[in-house]
Amino acid sequence: GENVRDWLYVEDHARAIDLIFHEGKIGDTYNIGGFNEWANIDLIKVIIKVVDKQLGRQEGASENLITYVTDRAGHDLRYAIDATKIKNELNWEPSLQFEEGIEKTVSWFLDNQEWLDNVTSGDYQRYYEDMYTDR
Repeated sequence: GENVRDWLYVEDHARAIDLIFHEGKIGDTYNIGGFNEWANIDLIKVIIKVVDKQLGRQEGASENLITYVTDRAGHDLRYAIDATKIKNELNWEPSLQFEEGIEKTVSWFLDNQEWLDNVTSGDYQRYYEDMYTDR
């Protein structure tokens, strides 16, 4: 859970891609990042806090659901994105604070239970295994 990642709300990411498409310099490369690095364990605790709140549970009630596993060999400890170029040249930065994006994401999943059930069903998983195993 100590591995670190840079997190960004999906709509901010899409907005950055659109901005690059319309205003970026042809042939240039732009990194899109959230200026928002979190250790995985800290991220999951934020998600749990938001889920517990939205489901009317006591804060932290679901932390006992965390299962620690051994990290895979060679797993990167940190993925860092330097997004200063897009910020400086195209004046882009995330529009949402991290926890607001988590709240919107959790709300979407809770409001779309049928979709969630479909993508976590055995049929859906078998489809992806059939399509992408041994490629």
